[in-house]
Amino acid sequence: MVFDQPPIGSPVEHEHATAVLLLGALSVFCCGALGPIAWALGRRALNEIEAGGGRLGGRIQVLVGYVLGVIGTFLMVVFGGIFLLMAISGRA
Repeated sequence: MVFDQPPIGSPVEHEHATAVLLLGALSVFCCGALGPIAWALGRRALNEIEAGGGRLGGRIQVLVGYVLGVIGTFLMVVFGGIFLLMAISGRA
C-alpha cells in the first residue's frame, strides 16, 4: 500500500522564480516592455507551483514578480498614451 505523503525537507524553488522577480522589478523601474513577459512567465510559474502540491517553493517571489509585471505593463501603457497625446498635440 502506497501513501501519498508530502516530500521530506523544504520544497525546491521554482526554476523561474528569480527570473520573474527580476523581470517584474525591471519592468517597473526601467523597461516597461519586460512587464508582459514577467506577467506571462509569472502566471505560468504560479500555475505550476499550485499544481505541484507543495513540491515547488518560491511562490512569494513569483507572486511579487507577477504583480510588479502587471504594474509595469500598466505604467508602460499609461506613459505611452501620455507620450502619444503629447506628440499629437505638438508639445513634445
